[in-house]
Amino acid sequence: MNKDQVADILTEIGVLLELKGENPFKTRAYQNGARALEGLSEPLEKVVSEERLDTIPGLGAALQQKITELVTTGRLLYYEELKASLPAGLLTLLEIPGLGPKKAKVLYEKLGISDLVLLKAACESGSVAELAGFGKKTQDNILKGMEFREKYASRHQLHHALAVAEPLLQALRDHPDVSRCSTAGSLRRSKEVIGDIDFVVSSKNPNSVIAYFVQQPTVLNILAQGDTKASVIVSGGIQADLRVVSDSEFPFALAYFTGSKEHNIVMRQRAIARGLRLNEYGLFRSSEETRDPNLLENCQTEDDIYQKLGLTYVPPELREDHGEFAAAEKGDLPRLIEWTELKGSLHNHSTWSDGRQSLEEIVESMNELGMSYWAVTDHSKASFQAHGLTSERVREQIIAIREINLKLQSEGIDFQLLTGSEVDILGEGRLDFDDDLLAELEVVVASIHSGFTASESEMTRRIIAAVENPFVHMLGHMTGRLLLEREPYKVDQHAVIDACAATGTWIELNASPFRFDMDWRLWQYAKSKGVKCVINCDAHRVEHAGFLRLGAGIARKGWLSKQDVINTLPLHELRRELGKKRGQEI
Repeated sequence: MNKDQVADILTEIGVLLELKGENPFKTRAYQNGARALEGLSEPLEKVVSEERLDTIPGLGAALQQKITELVTTGRLLYYEELKASLPAGLLTLLEIPGLGPKKAKVLYEKLGISDLVLLKAACESGSVAELAGFGKKTQDNILKGMEFREKYASRHQLHHALAVAEPLLQALRDHPDVSRCSTAGSLRRSKEVIGDIDFVVSSKNPNSVIAYFVQQPTVLNILAQGDTKASVIVSGGIQADLRVVSDSEFPFALAYFTGSKEHNIVMRQRAIARGLRLNEYGLFRSSEETRDPNLLENCQTEDDIYQKLGLTYVPPELREDHGEFAAAEKGDLPRLIEWTELKGSLHNHSTWSDGRQSLEEIVESMNELGMSYWAVTDHSKASFQAHGLTSERVREQIIAIREINLKLQSEGIDFQLLTGSEVDILGEGRLDFDDDLLAELEVVVASIHSGFTASESEMTRRIIAAVENPFVHMLGHMTGRLLLEREPYKVDQHAVIDACAATGTWIELNASPFRFDMDWRLWQYAKSKGVKCVINCDAHRVEHAGFLRLGAGIARKGWLSKQDVINTLPLHELRRELGKKRGQEI
């Protein structure tokens, strides 16, 4: 196990101990141990093999033994026994917003609540409201949280779906009987959340492909298996549907199953207006629905279908009936951004706050990935839960980053860290740091992390006041939403976009698959106002750099091109743009 995996287990042990009512000092020891590992600047496996765990502050002898066991064997008996000592469903209570270990412990001890079914019943009977420290408001909030969770139970975050879909797609490509294959549906359209995964395949031997598909190692359950289609449940509880068609039918099936429903309706209407019929089997010269191959228009690709209907090719991400038809008729669709055009991310965290990588590790990993720059924007002091930095610590970090950059330059390495902060927007739009400190930073992201229950007008005024500050370069995750977990707070997004346009402030497209905020539906409006986008990872781990690809997919849904996105610029041009709002010539 690596340090991140071990740190996650230590954190969970702390939660489990809290659920059992153990001594808080013991609980805190595991939390501190996880934190110590997260700040480690070298591979944990190396430290363990060299028996140097005792040199890491905060790791007592008992923790050192458990960490060694995890790293060397991949398991920990103490952890397994601790999990087994509690009801399996107890941890699921913590998935409800506002329910922490302390409240879950009370619910279990006082009412015997050990899973979500029992929790819902207790709330509906009013039993939870009668508990000391709860009350009706807490009970109502728990019910709302459960309702939200149930509403999205069959929905999945994009990165989880991709992690399952891509190996399956590669397996289909490798099958000798497969001619063409692709994902379809909401996954191909880069929707922020998806329902199921769709695959479309062309083959002369569909039975062979179907049998192969349902036997894949990630398949947990077969829901249906026919001659030309199959439905299965795969890892993560996601449904995956496969359609196998002939090669002549492939472009039509791919277009049809990619959707969206609204886009497909307009496509069929355009076909009818031209005396044609379009369905999943073909484009036919007929005034009635048919599958007669003698009436089939010759279309080898989706591009051919669009041309037959008087349109330029519409990329999958734009197929939402969101203005694509008017633009495609005029040949006026933009060349959409490619994720490979991104040079770096301007909102990221390190071990100085709540990230898992040291500055040195960030340099090594991001340089290896081919990035040109990477901004370190750790939290400000108000985000105490994320170990936010004081002004003094920020200035220490500025010096540390400058020393690293000098070393990189001396070694001829074409990569730079940028100094920065994700500064909290406090009440009435005040910022968590003074302007004097913000002026010393190269990149300033202003974000809200508290006070989510304010009214729409209050929240809007608060955000606009922040973007009017000349030292703020960009607004971070505008609505604070967490997809499938937390609804956005109320804010007039159009008014905020207008304020950003007036002040030259950029808006972040937070590429974390938990956020994708600002929403893709608003980027066309922002673009029309001249507001620039910044696709940011909000990275806390090295693997979060992969969020750039996801963010680019969402940006494509928002009709954004390379010219609309600031972090496609090379470093010298980026520095010039960073200086513009402050009236600096760089």
